[in-house]
Amino acid sequence: MLNKAEDMGSTGLDAQLRIAKRNVLILTVAQAILGAAPPLSFAVGGLVGYQLLGADKSLATAPLTGFNIGVACGAMLIAFLSQRIGRRASFMLGAALAAIGSALAAIALFRQDFWMFGAALLVIGVSSGFSQKIRFAAADASPSFFKPRAISWILAGGIVSAVLGSQLAIWTRELLSPVLFAGSFVALVPICLVALAVFSLLDLPEVESRKHAVASRRPLREIILTQRFLTGMVCGISTYALMTFMMTGAPLAMVIGCGFSSDLATLGIQWHVLAMFAPSFFTGMLISRFGTERIVAVGLVILMACAVVAHAGIALWNFWGALILLGIGWNFGFIGATSIVASSYAPEEADRVQGFHDIVLFGSVALASFASGKVFNAFGWEAMNLIIWPITGLCLFLVLLLWRSKAKAGA
Repeated sequence: MLNKAEDMGSTGLDAQLRIAKRNVLILTVAQAILGAAPPLSFAVGGLVGYQLLGADKSLATAPLTGFNIGVACGAMLIAFLSQRIGRRASFMLGAALAAIGSALAAIALFRQDFWMFGAALLVIGVSSGFSQKIRFAAADASPSFFKPRAISWILAGGIVSAVLGSQLAIWTRELLSPVLFAGSFVALVPICLVALAVFSLLDLPEVESRKHAVASRRPLREIILTQRFLTGMVCGISTYALMTFMMTGAPLAMVIGCGFSSDLATLGIQWHVLAMFAPSFFTGMLISRFGTERIVAVGLVILMACAVVAHAGIALWNFWGALILLGIGWNFGFIGATSIVASSYAPEEADRVQGFHDIVLFGSVALASFASGKVFNAFGWEAMNLIIWPITGLCLFLVLLLWRSKAKAGA
């Protein structure tokens, strides 16, 4: 009788795993396809903004600021919608928004309308904010032992996105010549619609709302003023903002400042995005072995190495090398910092703390992308590299203090 019960339990678990694998595969494919939009946007957004502006080029990266504002809005919007219309419908809506934004971007290029192009990238950014939920959906739809592998599959989709988005910008740059890059955004429309069709195949289990023990929650102010949360938030925001600041300015520096082709600049963004995602397969293992503080510190040191390589010259290898180091440094720094933040609150406090953290995070990232064009136009690429030093130095100091406090507590 016991064996029969065990067999039934095993059969149920096998069925659950089969459904989970199917859903994760669908999410991975959709992520790989839809995820092509952000690399394409960042590869050409600043250049297009520069072309569409008149004498004052300082607002060249404003469309990318719109994109990042859209990400913040999308991340909050899908949290609201997924509870009301479900995650499957929310993801389909996100893919539809990416298609609409891409079509608007192409129209803006034909009209030579800078602000319409910025609005189009904002819409694409909202879609990207929806995509931030994909890794959580993959994990929530999987048994506990399969969650790490599910997240790894989604990250693998990000690697495909990096290549697809960058190559799409290169292959279709002159598709609708003489309007450069209009063809890239037109080509993105059917790709987003394919992702929508893939999302329609999902059969995700409904996620029940957790009933938090309200009485046991600490006030938000108390949580965000703890050393652990502040250190994690400052380091996470700093690494993400620096990455965005440098990534947004690099294509401008390469094409406008140094005369490299837009194809070479796009390839640089491709290598950068690959460097952002590829280490994720072993970052978690490194955190488990060496601790979050050490991995964040390593990420910050790698960002410093990025500044050194970028400051050493303006050859192609300097730009590409700096962008690759920028991606790796972001991966170690941001994932490690996120782990620090996640360990600073109880499960019943998660929603409020995560909401506060994401608003500050994406607001800072939007500001960084806007400042990138301003700083490049006023002071040049070298000045952009110098900004890395004081910010990473402050973060290293905070990590060291947290490390010492943790050591004393464990003694």
